[in-house]
Amino acid sequence: MKIRTAASAALVLTTALALAGCADNGNASGGMSGMDHGGSSSSSSSSAAPAANANDADIMFASMMIEHHTQAIDMSDTLLAKDGIDERVTALAEQIKAAQQPEIDQLQGWLDEWGADTADMDMEGMDHSGGMMTEEDMQALDTATGTEASRLFLEQMIEHHTGAIDMAQDQVDNGQNPDAVDLAQKIIDDQTAEIATMEDILASL
Repeated sequence: MKIRTAASAALVLTTALALAGCADNGNASGGMSGMDHGGSSSSSSSSAAPAANANDADIMFASMMIEHHTQAIDMSDTLLAKDGIDERVTALAEQIKAAQQPEIDQLQGWLDEWGADTADMDMEGMDHSGGMMTEEDMQALDTATGTEASRLFLEQMIEHHTGAIDMAQDQVDNGQNPDAVDLAQKIIDDQTAEIATMEDILASL
């Protein structure tokens, strides 16, 4: 009886341990499965959200407008470093810098949020047809002085703004992201007004 009782006890203990081991393995695999599922779901969600929020037109607009605005700021800096510039032109250059740098920051923030890869994006289309200045244009502005520099800056910036307005209109027509479309419309409105101001100044220089 004692031997049989001991054997029975051993069998019960072995069975209990085996069942405990199965339960532990089940919990472990279930927990890992849950973690994997949660991780993949989160990753999928974060990568899918930008695609649903921005289309190719939005990404192209943001990328190209950053480059466009950057050149406008460079042109303004070149002018502001000169002496003998008409005060109205100086004020306009400062206004352009104050408006466009925050827009650059906003556009770059959107590209980051959208997970956009712009490394291989073709920017060749944004040449003079987009109002961009060539190296020769920038050099001419750099060497100009006095009234000549004021006039050249205005002439170049009118062309530059006209290109930006065309790019912004493409975004209004084809973009998907509502915030980017709103910014494009703001650029159209602001730069159309600035062109009118520049034309008035040019006529009086």
